[in-house]
Amino acid sequence: MAKTKPGKKDLDSYTIKGTNKIVHSGDCVLMRPSDSDKPPYVARVEKIEADHRNNVKVKVRWYYRPEESIGGRRQFHGAKELFLSDHYDVQSAHTIEGKCVVHSFKNYTKLENVGTEDYFCRFEYKASTGGFTPDRVAVYCKCEMPYNPDDLMVQCEACKDW
Repeated sequence: MAKTKPGKKDLDSYTIKGTNKIVHSGDCVLMRPSDSDKPPYVARVEKIEADHRNNVKVKVRWYYRPEESIGGRRQFHGAKELFLSDHYDVQSAHTIEGKCVVHSFKNYTKLENVGTEDYFCRFEYKASTGGFTPDRVAVYCKCEMPYNPDDLMVQCEACKDW
């Protein structure tokens, strides 16, 4: 665990203001944007700490939505798709609106019911260059596009392709 600066103490958890939801390091959270017309930002909490006045800050690793990335949203991006970025930041814990779950792509496609708090991630994103890891994914269909979990796919009985 990283060392805390003098006058600061590491916290195991933080209770979201006005709720009984408890956030721990490693949890994914929804963070209030400055523009109320925008959807909440999604981040993974890396560390929680309080200063000597008990102001609680969280170190977060941001998830980007496809439209926030270089290249923008593409046809195969799912509505709930996020990219785990290499962009870290420190924010006031008071900007946390709620908790969410960012599933692996495989686990997301197995969900019976996708809730409002469910998202998925299949790429890591390097914000400074616009690069993705992995830089390739399986393609399907005659259109040779990656699978979009929001679209219905049917397997051909003859060739078994989707």
